[in-house]
Amino acid sequence: MKVKINRKDLLSGIQRVQGVVERRNTMPILTHILMKAEGEQIALFATDLEVGIQGSYAAEVLEAGRVTVSARKLHEIVREFPEGPVLITAQPNHWVVLESGKSYFRIVGLPPEEFPVSPSTESEEKIQINPTLLSGLIRRTLFATGENNPQYILNGVLIQLDKKNGDEGLIRFIATDGHRLAVAEGKVSGDWNQREAGIILPKKAVLEIKRALDDGGESGEPQLFIGENQLIYRWGTLVITSRLMEGEFPNYKQAVPSNNTKKVSAQKDDFEGGLRRVSILAREKTSAIKFSLEEAKIVLSASNPEMGEASEEIETPYEGEGFSTGFNARYLLDALSALQHEEVTLEFKDALSPCLIREESEGFLTVIMPMRV
Repeated sequence: MKVKINRKDLLSGIQRVQGVVERRNTMPILTHILMKAEGEQIALFATDLEVGIQGSYAAEVLEAGRVTVSARKLHEIVREFPEGPVLITAQPNHWVVLESGKSYFRIVGLPPEEFPVSPSTESEEKIQINPTLLSGLIRRTLFATGENNPQYILNGVLIQLDKKNGDEGLIRFIATDGHRLAVAEGKVSGDWNQREAGIILPKKAVLEIKRALDDGGESGEPQLFIGENQLIYRWGTLVITSRLMEGEFPNYKQAVPSNNTKKVSAQKDDFEGGLRRVSILAREKTSAIKFSLEEAKIVLSASNPEMGEASEEIETPYEGEGFSTGFNARYLLDALSALQHEEVTLEFKDALSPCLIREESEGFLTVIMPMRV
């Protein structure tokens, strides 16, 4: 293999795929990036066997072929190269030469035949989705996903597909860590079978898709290819693959409270600002604040024996019976960050019931369990 590529494009490609490079040395080949040159482009591929990322970039291919290179060392070298073309040359016994300007590096790789094969998208169910919609679905649910939760399945996002008319339907993202729940949905088109049970995507894969959407730069709309045990995200020349998680996701509908007789509204900025200020003196481990609902006002307060106490009142048109309960302030702030509107409405049944926040026009709801303060 011999290829010449612009340093900026090469560095961008390395940075894009190295997020899934295996850090542990259990399988040395997974600490490497596979580079494949053919036609007028070079493809970079990295995987940890759960999630894989591949990107293709314009290049002058002088000789087609494949090599593998340590992802960490490749990044360190290319990052320090000056702007301009980089010449990559494969040598016998899996050695790779990198040249830029007057710089010369010769590093050893591993046999490309050992690298896992990238999956094919043939005969997969396909969904076409607007990038803004997909980014919004992730933003409004990812915060509620478990982080190393003992219940393994809660460390993923449930994706449901509802078939409606023709090739149009709804896609729904659901996430929960057992203390809170977030649900967001939107319209999509494509060719797929009804999937009421849904598929469960690992949090790591969702984060990589979010990162790709944030980076942007691709043309057209992203496509999701769903197989029996994998999902493939393709947008332009970028491909992200992920294994699906196995297990039964909790029935989220049972966690959504109904018959909420107490509803209170407030300006989102006022409520968010009050939460941030009061939570400064909340206990660090729990971020617990007291939420008191009184006539015409919400009272937020926190008490920390080691630091002191804080309280703040927020005006509201509420006229019903008051009550007091407790919440994790960080959970409330995460939920508020997912809202589009300037006003937030919180629904309760009583002091011991969960708090429900929703935006029906945006296809979003979140449920937050109360806590003792």
